[in-house]
Amino acid sequence: MSWHLYILSFIFITAGIFHFIRPKAFMRIMPLYIPYHRLIVYLSGLAEILAGLGVLFMATKTISLWGIVIMLILFFPVHIHMLIHKKASLNLPKSILVFRLLLQFGIIYWAYQYI
Repeated sequence: MSWHLYILSFIFITAGIFHFIRPKAFMRIMPLYIPYHRLIVYLSGLAEILAGLGVLFMATKTISLWGIVIMLILFFPVHIHMLIHKKASLNLPKSILVFRLLLQFGIIYWAYQYI
C-alpha cells in the first residue's frame, strides 16, 4: 500500500476525532438550512473515522475512498458558508478559507486516483 494512503487515512481519522472533541466548532460552521447540527457533526465525524480506517484494508479500501470523495463533495456548502459568513469563518483569514475550499479539489483528486 502506498504511503500516501496512510497519510490520507491519518488526516481523516484525526479530523473525525476532532468532531467529537470540538463539536461546537463544527456546528458553528454549518449553514442554518442544514438541520440537526449536533447529530450531523457526530455522524460525519464517525464517517470520517470509518473511511480513514477503511482505506487501510484492501477489502474496504475502494468503498472508503468513494466515501471520502462523496463526503468532500457534500462538505462544499460548509466551506462556502464559512467563506461568505463572518460568524462561521472561525476568524480565519479569507485567503485561508479560499485555500481550504480549493484544497477540497486536491483531496478529492488524491482519493480518486487510488480507486
